Amino acid sequence: MSVPPRIGLTGGIASGKTTVANLFADLGATIIDTDVIAREVVEPGQPALGDIVAAFGDEVLRPDGSLDRAALRARIFASDEARKTLEAITHPRIRAETLRQADAAGGAYQVIVVPLLVESPLRGSVDRVLVVDCPEQVQIDRLVARDGESEDGARRILAAQSSRSERLAIADDVITNDGRLEDLQQQVADLHEIYRSLA
Repeated sequence: MSVPPRIGLTGGIASGKTTVANLFADLGATIIDTDVIAREVVEPGQPALGDIVAAFGDEVLRPDGSLDRAALRARIFASDEARKTLEAITHPRIRAETLRQADAAGGAYQVIVVPLLVESPLRGSVDRVLVVDCPEQVQIDRLVARDGESEDGARRILAAQSSRSERLAIADDVITNDGRLEDLQQQVADLHEIYRSLA
């Protein structure tokens, strides 16, 4: 067990990971979000951006030289090979920066938000895995409402991620997010007490 304990928070897209992370933060947990780090490592001037352009071409850049996320997303959802190329560029950098922040952050316990934890090299760096779970149709409905995705587009996004059963297979703890905010808050509060006791 790390000191402080590190909890890997994961879940499929639109499962409610950010909401759950914010509820833990409200209770005083240290939050490290790899989505934020993933954006930082591809900013202009960072080596990863140059490697991405070398692999995918200038069409993944905006006119201002920043990464065109929509263009890159279209490429990686269309091709497993493209996705693996991108992951080979970004994952080692994301892992190194995540662990650097974790080592510096302290706290009674840390929640490290890793959307793709099943496939991530960070999986070996957390002490427990917390999965935010909901039925796939709920994810699809949220993607359509939140991001303006078509139902087919939402299903393609889900298909590109690890499956619900694969996530649940690595879970030490599960939060079910298919109902009321009050239910979610209670589940987080219960786990907060467990995680504090681990330290």
